[in-house]
This record gives sequence, structure tokens and C-alpha cells, in this order.
Amino acid sequence: MHTVTLIPGDGIGPEVTAAAVEVIAAAGIKINWEIADMGITALEKYGTPLPDEAIASVKKNKFALKGPVTTPVGKGFRSVNVGLRQALNLYANLRPVKSFPGIPSPFSSVDLVVVRENTEDLYAGVEHNIGNVAAEAVKIITKEASNRIARFAFQYALEHRRKKVTAVHKANILKLSDGLFLNTCQAAARDYPDIEFSDRIIDALCMDLVLAPHKYDVLVLPNLYGDIVSDLCAGLVGGLGLVPGANIGTEGAVFEAVHGSAPDIAGKGIANPTALMLCAAMLLDQLGETTAAEKIRRGIEQVIEEKIALTRDLGGSSSTREFTEAICRAIV
Repeated sequence: MHTVTLIPGDGIGPEVTAAAVEVIAAAGIKINWEIADMGITALEKYGTPLPDEAIASVKKNKFALKGPVTTPVGKGFRSVNVGLRQALNLYANLRPVKSFPGIPSPFSSVDLVVVRENTEDLYAGVEHNIGNVAAEAVKIITKEASNRIARFAFQYALEHRRKKVTAVHKANILKLSDGLFLNTCQAAARDYPDIEFSDRIIDALCMDLVLAPHKYDVLVLPNLYGDIVSDLCAGLVGGLGLVPGANIGTEGAVFEAVHGSAPDIAGKGIANPTALMLCAAMLLDQLGETTAAEKIRRGIEQVIEEKIALTRDLGGSSSTREFTEAICRAIV
């Protein structure tokens, strides 16, 4: 039996994590879940949103399934997600983006992967005030981190039979920082001759993605660009509620939905758990339970395509519970 850390989070987090746990069980996989608190619930209990106990649990178990947590805007505590990634050196953020038949979206048959460097860039959080008239943030790009994420992207492409990796940057303006990222990706590409390599300036890429996303396969980006582009890509297939994510390091991985905690609908039983269910499938892949992972994906696709039970954001009227039960039936 596998032991995995379960982080329910806050807002709708406990509801969607419960649904994900249920579909894993329906797929026939037994997991010993070790519960760990993060976010607002942890702040109330431990006096910190990212307690050492939770970090220790993930370090021990190597894998975690995590619900969304609230991050205050412009005040309050720092992002728990950023802190967790840095504490565990989860250097690669992986977000597969794939169209769902039956979901209205700008494009059909989108199938691309966003690989985002997770530990540095402006998200390193090195910022300070300049008197009371300005603020300054430091953009940190290192050769080591750039090489690590580039090789992660190429290796992922190789292992998943992807054909092309595109490095995304603004090296025409940021010649030293983004220039270093681009040059490092170009050097890594030489070790993967079977994978086509290209690069694209970030603003041009964004235009391309809303005009012709099928041009791209695997995108590798520095932290800030990756954060923005991954949400843009989610919009191409119907929204954040349909896209999974994983934060992967050398010693473990945390699987989490890319959407927020949606406190305005928490406890109402109407949240869409699809994204975290897909995260659960990614977790099972990492655990070697690939057959069960595919069962979950097929079950979700069937329920959505046949409109068996859709939550409100998907155009239906079903509750989180009804949607989850329908997927469990489809899995079996």
C-alpha cells in the first residue's frame, strides 16, 4: 500500500480533495493518506500557514495530493504554494493542457504541456521598498536552474513521445537574465537531437496561443512567464477547473489543481473537482499505477462528453457529490 500526504487546503479544497480520494478508491488503489494542514486552517492551528510538520510529512512520503489554499492579495502571509516549492526544491511545475470533448472552448484537440521553472525568477521574492516612492523586485535567473528545467522538459518530451520543445523568453530586452535562460536551453537541446527545438518571445507566443495553439507541443518557461501562460492555456480548453498540475523535484512531487480556493462557494457543494481528480491520475502515474490512472481519465471524459452529471461551471446543475458519484460509476 502506498502512503501519500494529503493536504486538504482551505476554501473548496477539502471538498475537491475528498472527491479525488474517492475516485482513486473507485479505481481500485488503496492509499494510506497522511493528513497535513496548510493555508488558513494551518494558520489558525499552528500560527503559520506552512508548518514544519506538513513539510516533514511530504519529505517523508515523497508524494502529496494538495487542495488549493488561499493567498492574500497585497497583504498577509506569503504564498504557501511558493514557500512549499522552495522548501522542498520542487523545481519543475508541470501542467498538461488537453481539450475535453463536450466542453465549449475556443479550440478543439489542444494537447500541449507547460513546463515552468519553479524556484527563482521574480518569484524568489527578493524585493524591497525604495523609500516611500518606489519598490524594487530582483529577477533571478541562474544557469543551474535553467539547465535543470530545460533538461526536465526535453526528458519529458522524450518519455511521452512529444516531438517539440519551445523555450519562451524575452531575451530581446532582458539580454542577461532571459538571455541566460535561452542560451542554456539551446545548449541542452544539443543533447536531445530527436526532439525539435525552437524558441519564442513571450508576447509573440501569447498571440500564437490564442490564434493557433496547435503549433506548440512542450513549452519551457521561466517562473513568471510560466505562471501566466499556464493559465492562458487553461482558457483554451475551458478553464482552470479542467487542468491538473504537478510540482516535481528530485526527491518527490506535490500534485495540485491550478485553480484557487474559491472561498465564495466553499461548503456549498457545487465545486468542480475535475482538476484535482486529474491530479490524482498524475499521482497514480508517478506511483506506477498507470492502469488506474487511465481509468480515472476515461471516467472523467465519459461523464463530461456524455453530460451524465455536470457541475454548474460545466453547464450542468449537478453537485460535487453527484458529479463524483457519476465518475466513480464510470470508472467501475
